[in-house]
Amino acid sequence: MSQMPQLAACPSCEEPLESGDRFCGACGYDLSAVPVPPDDNPTVAMNGSTPRPPSAAAAVDWPVAPEPAGSDTPAAMVLPTDLDGRESGGSDSPGIRLDRPGRASARPSGQQSEQPAAQSSVPPHAEAPSPTPAHAPAPAPARTPSRAAAQASAPAPPAHASAEPDEYPLAAPLPPEVPPADPRTATADLPTPPAGLKVCVACRAGQVDRDGYCENCGHAQPRERDHMEQELDTVAAVSDRGLRHHRNEDAFTVSATALPDGSPAVVAIVCDGVSSATRPDEASLAASRAANESLLAALPRGTHPQQAMHEAILTAAEAVNSLADRAPAAAQEHQPHVNAPACTLVGAVVTPSLLIVGWVGDSRVYWVPVDRSAPPARLTEDDSWAAQMVAAGLMNEAEAYADQRAHAITGWLGADAYELEPHTASFKPDRPGVVVVCTDGLWNYAEGAEELAEVIPADAADRPLHSAQVLVGHALDGGGHDNVTVAVLPFPAPQQGAGSA
Repeated sequence: MSQMPQLAACPSCEEPLESGDRFCGACGYDLSAVPVPPDDNPTVAMNGSTPRPPSAAAAVDWPVAPEPAGSDTPAAMVLPTDLDGRESGGSDSPGIRLDRPGRASARPSGQQSEQPAAQSSVPPHAEAPSPTPAHAPAPAPARTPSRAAAQASAPAPPAHASAEPDEYPLAAPLPPEVPPADPRTATADLPTPPAGLKVCVACRAGQVDRDGYCENCGHAQPRERDHMEQELDTVAAVSDRGLRHHRNEDAFTVSATALPDGSPAVVAIVCDGVSSATRPDEASLAASRAANESLLAALPRGTHPQQAMHEAILTAAEAVNSLADRAPAAAQEHQPHVNAPACTLVGAVVTPSLLIVGWVGDSRVYWVPVDRSAPPARLTEDDSWAAQMVAAGLMNEAEAYADQRAHAITGWLGADAYELEPHTASFKPDRPGVVVVCTDGLWNYAEGAEELAEVIPADAADRPLHSAQVLVGHALDGGGHDNVTVAVLPFPAPQQGAGSA
C-alpha cells in the first residue's frame, strides 16, 4: 500500500490534523488515499511508481481516487491544467468532482460536462463538514482532478431546458432527524396489552411468544421462577436459579395454620427437581404444592404433625406420578428415552413446642440456636450414595463426599422410584432458634452445621427473610453451580403467626 503523507490539514474540510491520523476527525476523510505531494510540477505516475516524498516547500492537498482493491499500485494523478475534468491522457472518461460551493469559478462558455446523469459527480461539500468522506470511486480508469482544477470547473448554465445540466444545484440541508422515542421510557403512550398477553420487559412494546422471547426485539424474558421470595409473619423463603443453570428446578411453599387448640403451626416445604429426569421443574412445583395442601388440611383436624408430614410426602409422590400419567402416549412412543418427572422433598412444621421434619432425597434441615454458644445440628440424613457408604462403614464422611458419586441420590419422588420410604422425625428443642430448610444448592457451600451457623445472621429469628437472602447470597458468591432454595422458620412459632395462609 502507498505510504501516508504527513498533512497539516485535511484535504477535504481543511481541519487541522495530528501526526499519525489515518482519518480526519471532523469529516472522516480517508487520509491514506492522499498521495505524497511532489516538490515540483506534478506529473502522472507511470508504471505504478510511487511519487516522491513531500518537501518542506510543497503542501499541496491533492485528492486522488481510491486504490484498486487487491493491488499495491498507487492511483494516478491528474495534471492541474486539466480544467475540464478529463483525464490527462485525453480520454472522455470523467473524473470525480470535489469542488466546494462558492469557491468554484465559471467554466468557459460552451463546455459541457462529459459525465452522464447515471454517473453524476460527487455532490459538493456543505458549509458544515460532513461526517462522511466526500469522495467516491469513479468509472475506470478512476482518476481524480486536482482541487484547483475542480474549483475552476464550475459548469455554465444549460443552453436550453432539455439539456442535461453539468452540475446539479445543492439542495437545502434536511432538518435533523428526530430519533424515535424510546419505548422503555414512553410508557404513557403505549396501548394496554390484551388480557392474557405478556409485554416485553426490555422494549415494553412487543408481545412475548410461547418460548419466552419478545416478538419485537427478540429479548429473552426472565422466567417467573428465576428468583422467588415469600415472607409471612413467621416464615420466609427465597429461591434462585443460580449462576450456571438455565432454569430454576427448585420450588417451595410456606404457610401457617392453627392447631385444634388454637396454637400456631408454621409449614415450609422445599423441593429440588432431579435434573436427569423429564420436566423436573414441574415435578418440584407439583410436589411442594401437594404436600403443603395436605398439611394445611390435616393439622387443623388434630392429626399429629409427624403423621401429617408422612401423609403429605405420600400425597406429593402421587402428584409427581400423575405428571407421568398425563404424558401423551404418542410422545412416549416416539421418545422412549424420556423418563418420568422426579424430585426430592424436605419439609418442616414448627409449633410452640414441637419441631417436625420429613424428607426424601438429599435436601436438608438444620437447627441453629439463637444462643450461638449452644451447638447447631443437622436434623436429616441424605438419601445418597455417600450417606449409604458412611452408614455401612465403608468410608468416612470426608472420603465419601469426595467421591464423584457422592451426590447420586438413592431416594426421590417420581414414577421411576423403586420404593418410596418417607423419613420423618420429631424434636423438642429446649431453647429458641431458627430452622433452616434448604436444597443442596446451599449446603454444598456450607455443608456442616457449624459452617451454616457462621453464615446465618445473628438476628435470623427476628428477620427470617433477610436471613434467607443472606444464605442464598452465600451460595451465589460461592459459585452458584446449582439452583438454591432456603426457608427460615423461627422456633418456637410466634403467636402472631396463627391464622390461615
